[in-house]
Amino acid sequence: MVDIVEGAIRSKMMSCIKGKNTKPEWVVRRYLHSRGFRYALHKRDLPGRPDLTLPKYRAVIFVHGCFWHMHHGCRYATLPATRPEFWLSKLQGNRERDERQVQELTRAGWRIAVVWECSLRLRPEQTLAELSKFLTSGATRAEFSADQCPKIE
Repeated sequence: MVDIVEGAIRSKMMSCIKGKNTKPEWVVRRYLHSRGFRYALHKRDLPGRPDLTLPKYRAVIFVHGCFWHMHHGCRYATLPATRPEFWLSKLQGNRERDERQVQELTRAGWRIAVVWECSLRLRPEQTLAELSKFLTSGATRAEFSADQCPKIE
């Protein structure tokens, strides 16, 4: 399949996609702040610069885009038809980096929540309520996805 726009235009379009302060991130931030949770954003001294860090709860939250973080089995995580080898390599690299960062944070004693974009699109109220419960629980890991019930360990 051939891209319908020129390479320079596609490159410009892709460069405009934000890596932080995205709409899904804002949804999580507004919800947590309205419930009294206080957090720091994109802490540089932690592996992966988590989207939100809640020191009081010793917890970090990553808000992952399904495409960019290759959400397994998600309808929003499709591989582009143009240059599939490039995209597969890039997206797998993102996923491997995510796994390394989670391992480093776990070893450092942080509790980790991953909120997938699809869960905020398809069931935002349930996702945010479960995220709030995770923060006040003793659980060490939680993953929130629209395809399944939240995984809390």
